[in-house]
Amino acid sequence: MKSFSKMVYPYVIWAMAMIVAPMLMLVLYAFTVKGNSVLTFQFTIDNFIRFFSDPVFPGVLWRSLKLAVITTVICIAVGYPSAYIIAKLKPNSQALMILLITLPTWINMLVRTYAWRGILGHLSMSGELKVYIGMLYNFLPFMILQIYTALSKIDPNLIVAAHDLGANNRETFRRVILPLSLPGVVSGITLVFLPAVSSFFIPKLLGGGQYVLIGNLIEDYFISTGDWNFGSAISLIMAIIILASMYFTRKLDRKVGEQEDD
Repeated sequence: MKSFSKMVYPYVIWAMAMIVAPMLMLVLYAFTVKGNSVLTFQFTIDNFIRFFSDPVFPGVLWRSLKLAVITTVICIAVGYPSAYIIAKLKPNSQALMILLITLPTWINMLVRTYAWRGILGHLSMSGELKVYIGMLYNFLPFMILQIYTALSKIDPNLIVAAHDLGANNRETFRRVILPLSLPGVVSGITLVFLPAVSSFFIPKLLGGGQYVLIGNLIEDYFISTGDWNFGSAISLIMAIIILASMYFTRKLDRKVGEQEDD
């Protein structure tokens, strides 16, 4: 067993180089002044004060969170009934429907968004609505697949037992199916909310540059403006929000699991 443990070393090195080191650089840039030399760092919190003192930046952050929440809620509202219907089909039909749902994801998301740009470009609608359409199209399959996986794992004998005990279809769904499928909903929330809140190319391509989100701000300050310090501060704020979201979703998932055990 000890000989196999050494096989993890390359992955640890890779994680240190690709994850830990960039995050440390991000923190360093966020708390330093622009134009520092390597040997004379000047630490400051002005980048964070600048972000929260200007009403524009918190407004963009709020817009990003609002977009991610609404996208997630709509994905649940559309994805749960879709997954439930698929789970009720025959096995061959289920496999076909899952294939049709996952088929678009085989194509790069950027290419798919460009395709929607061409489709929606001929329609007279607001840039915000176009962004929502792009978000739903790109992230809805993740919600459906997670909920379908949870529904397909439910033991049919539990549903039969509920009916034998006098529960009708509505009560069976509310007391048996819905609680057992909640882990899939929580996983779907994680896979939809986190990328949606930090997305930047979907609003950029479909919003026509008029619908700016926090991801677009980060891109602009790193690439266009060249202010890596302020861009790093925004990225760090976004990272904290994402980590907090992951913490709460994991806590919710753990709570759901404890309810199932009871």
